[in-house]
Amino acid sequence: MSSFLHQRPIQNPFSNAYPVSPRSSSTSQRPISIFSPTGLIILLSLMVILGVFVPWSGMPVATFSNSKKASSSLSKWRDYTLAEAASFVAKNATLIVCAVSQPYLPFLNNWLISITRQKHQEKVLVIAEDYATLYKVNEKWPGHAVLVPPAIDSQTAHKFGSQGFFNFTSRRPQHLLKILELGYNVMYNDVDMVWLRDPFPYLEGNHDVYFTDDMAAVKALNHSHDLPPPGKKGRTYICSCMIFLRPKDGAKLVMKKWIEELQAQPWSKAKKANDQPAFNWALNKTAGLVDLYLLPQAAFPTGGLYFKNQTWVQQTKGMHVIIHNNYIIGFEKKIKRFQDYGLWLVDDHALDSPLGRL
Repeated sequence: MSSFLHQRPIQNPFSNAYPVSPRSSSTSQRPISIFSPTGLIILLSLMVILGVFVPWSGMPVATFSNSKKASSSLSKWRDYTLAEAASFVAKNATLIVCAVSQPYLPFLNNWLISITRQKHQEKVLVIAEDYATLYKVNEKWPGHAVLVPPAIDSQTAHKFGSQGFFNFTSRRPQHLLKILELGYNVMYNDVDMVWLRDPFPYLEGNHDVYFTDDMAAVKALNHSHDLPPPGKKGRTYICSCMIFLRPKDGAKLVMKKWIEELQAQPWSKAKKANDQPAFNWALNKTAGLVDLYLLPQAAFPTGGLYFKNQTWVQQTKGMHVIIHNNYIIGFEKKIKRFQDYGLWLVDDHALDSPLGRL
């Protein structure tokens, strides 16, 4: 027999000195079933790990991301300037402007619904007098609100005759002057108004300043469009709540004079002033220098006429354009009066407003 057959086999140094038995090998290669005790324990452990650690690891990221977005949005509107807002909103170089603090938001919405029905809502720029209003309007209707610093105390600005109300309304000519200097036509409205028809066809000619009479005495339908004669206090009773201005020197002069008159007649406890007397003095003192135009009473009646003289209302039916809910004080009373006359629109038509339901 060959000697090769009797040689001792060479041991492989890399072979396992302790080979696993066939039974053990078979067991280690068998997959673990999720229904086995071991599988269920592993599955339960994974669920605990995922349930405990994943939410905690993800939450700060999501929260930070949302917070960062909200902060960025607020910062954007805080830094939004009147020039930027006017450029964004104006159509045909024309703006419709109101000044609003938070308590007046329901009236803003009511006014906007009426403007939307006349298809002029895209020209509306809301001058927010507090940050809550700025953020709320721009959240619902981006770009249509701007705040001109400083912000006022919204809780004191809505009480007629208060210093807060004076501070609120006395900023009006400053806002309007800035808009004129930017080169825009501007219509100013108080938000306790309702549009029944389109007012723009009534802005005849190319006058500097258009306004309405605040007197309840009935005028002839073909009354003069000149500034009325002064009343008992030596000045006229023109309403400062509905004004249209063209970006001309005459309109700017009236705004500057209005600002001067407000500074000369500050609010005091003894004399609880508002902005309207100062506006009238400004008109009276610049009348010979400025092209003024009194709008027709039948189209733009004061609340003291429209809500208190039903005979006149019937005689002028179909002529009314903008109704002003003045000659009454108090939110609830104004709302009730609008409701009584079918002019409180927000209850049933809020979705017609660019702001929707507030």
